[in-house]
Amino acid sequence: MTYEYEAKSEKEAIELAAAELGLERDQFDVEILETQKNSLFKKGYVKIRVHTVDTVEHHSDSEFDGSMPKENKIIADPMPKDEFEKALLDFVTTLINKMGYEVKVEVMFREEHKIGVRLVSEHSSILIGRKGKNLDALQLLANVYAGRLGHEETRVILDTENYRIRREETLVRLAYTTADKVRQQRNSILLEPMNPFERRLIHTTLNDISDVETKSEGEGLYKQVRVIYKGIC
Repeated sequence: MTYEYEAKSEKEAIELAAAELGLERDQFDVEILETQKNSLFKKGYVKIRVHTVDTVEHHSDSEFDGSMPKENKIIADPMPKDEFEKALLDFVTTLINKMGYEVKVEVMFREEHKIGVRLVSEHSSILIGRKGKNLDALQLLANVYAGRLGHEETRVILDTENYRIRREETLVRLAYTTADKVRQQRNSILLEPMNPFERRLIHTTLNDISDVETKSEGEGLYKQVRVIYKGIC
């Protein structure tokens, strides 16, 4: 199920959601829908949407959490350590082979309730697809399969050629460049459709810029972020 909350900051909104739902922070996913900074005439706020992990929504949004392991995490042994990991790697290998491409699949990192899987292939550009949509689709299938193996709480992150990291860097640059443009033009700019993780990255990157606010627009999984100069009505 999904729920929406509004508070003065992202932290307060998340704490409110956790208190009202009676859940720990790692039991739900957060999507930032809209942010507004304090101004002379308006109070600042952050509006979030919460997806609880024990529902189908967990596999519609959380599979796009493309975040890489934190710096203090140790990169994993690439070989599977148990039956679940072996089955998962075999599934991804078979899936890509049936698409007609050779691939080597190995463990990239392990965190609590998260596993990274690296795809090594001469056809990486095809596996990534335009704006990473092929990789996102493969990742979705891997997450669904993990759920069928009884690991609904485990997020599977697929990557190849460090695409996820490069994409994050690109989006951060895009966020700052767009903020500069809306300041200069005193207007708003609507960005390309993005998955929930990418949208949240844009929101959080610009969250501390006082004269710019962001909000998500559209329906479905791939929504657009509008970056708005706060001086416009």
